[in-house]
Amino acid sequence: PVGIALIAASLLYFRFFGDKKLKEETETSVAPARTESYFASTYGIEGDVFELVVTAESPLVGMALGEVENLHDAPLMLALQTGNDTRLSPSADMRIWVGSVLGVMGARQQVQDFAQNQFLRLSSRLRHFGDLFNPSRAGISEAVIPPTSRYIGKTAADLRLRKQSGISLLAINRDKKVMREDVRKVPLRAGDMLVFHSIWQDLAVAADSRDFVVVTDYPKGEQRPHKFKIAMAIFAITILIALTSKLPVSLILMTGVAGMLVTGVLRMDEAYASINWKTVFLMAGLIPLGWAMDSSGTAAWVAGHTVERLPEGVPIWMLEIAIALLTTAFSLVISHVGATIVMVPLAINLALAAGGNPTAFALIVALSASNNLMTASNPVISMITGPANYTSRQLWRVGGPLSLIYTCVVVLVINLMFWWTSRGG
Repeated sequence: PVGIALIAASLLYFRFFGDKKLKEETETSVAPARTESYFASTYGIEGDVFELVVTAESPLVGMALGEVENLHDAPLMLALQTGNDTRLSPSADMRIWVGSVLGVMGARQQVQDFAQNQFLRLSSRLRHFGDLFNPSRAGISEAVIPPTSRYIGKTAADLRLRKQSGISLLAINRDKKVMREDVRKVPLRAGDMLVFHSIWQDLAVAADSRDFVVVTDYPKGEQRPHKFKIAMAIFAITILIALTSKLPVSLILMTGVAGMLVTGVLRMDEAYASINWKTVFLMAGLIPLGWAMDSSGTAAWVAGHTVERLPEGVPIWMLEIAIALLTTAFSLVISHVGATIVMVPLAINLALAAGGNPTAFALIVALSASNNLMTASNPVISMITGPANYTSRQLWRVGGPLSLIYTCVVVLVINLMFWWTSRGG
């Protein structure tokens, strides 16, 4: 019942207030624009990604990719598949044959006209290059040439960037002038801003040479989109077993992690790196603290003195709201688990001293510990703040009122539950 009420309240909040407030914040925000719009406005690189299948009637059969790129109104050539050989940023000397698939980028009308003129079969659905063009694996980036670079005075054709590094040069920004025509034949200078398209891992390897400095933020770790289905299957099975069996949850989750390691979804060093050791040591310190507060009588002492200093006739629901808000405040600076460990003994003793229901107080603490909707220290919130590019101001302006609604709903529904239970008994 509590979960259903919280979902309903959240949906109503965003329907009538939160969504509008978020749009206002987005419109007035001075944060940088999205990467796609930036490259479109700065370099004119825009459009969608399409697949073009080469037919037997196409004049492109037998041509090198570099020759195709020089054709009139040719879109950006980003990938090529011939037989079982699939290349992102293919070299200019690769040949195109019947059945080859070109991965291109451009405006839909431009690509349609090119496909019609060259007798190519157009597909907007990425059947062959879906994994390669996954944004988590590849994309467009920006890099600058430093004065010490070995690239100075050489062209992209001389450097053979696509063949040796797997990087396509799309444009050059020199002295505020953007060059997109025949960029592979332009000698590079110090200070040139280069626009690349590549697999992120290839870009990271090439950047280690320090011949260019990447100024675009991109995923540094290895991406494995082809392991997505395996990861989801292991996750679903693990959760299903945890919900339906009597085995310890820790053992089930550890088995799921082992499955991820065995199937190659994760590497052992990645698994170790993902452990937040600060949280581990924080929990190691907070668990004894919670036990000590309870066993030493500190929680009871604090609860008793709190009740003594309260005015006569303070309703129980006000104490519950105070406990809920205090728990939420703790969850902002420590984890939700830490907030629960610290607050549960205090809440139970406060309920006993004030004549309230200890179980209701404990439930309120447990639920309020997850009421951190304003900062990225909440793991759930952190999962969306990065991709959505939300600022701290946006989180507080939208999450703050929602957090108060959360508190009121939790206290109200829990009291209704226990009232209904006692009435039925």
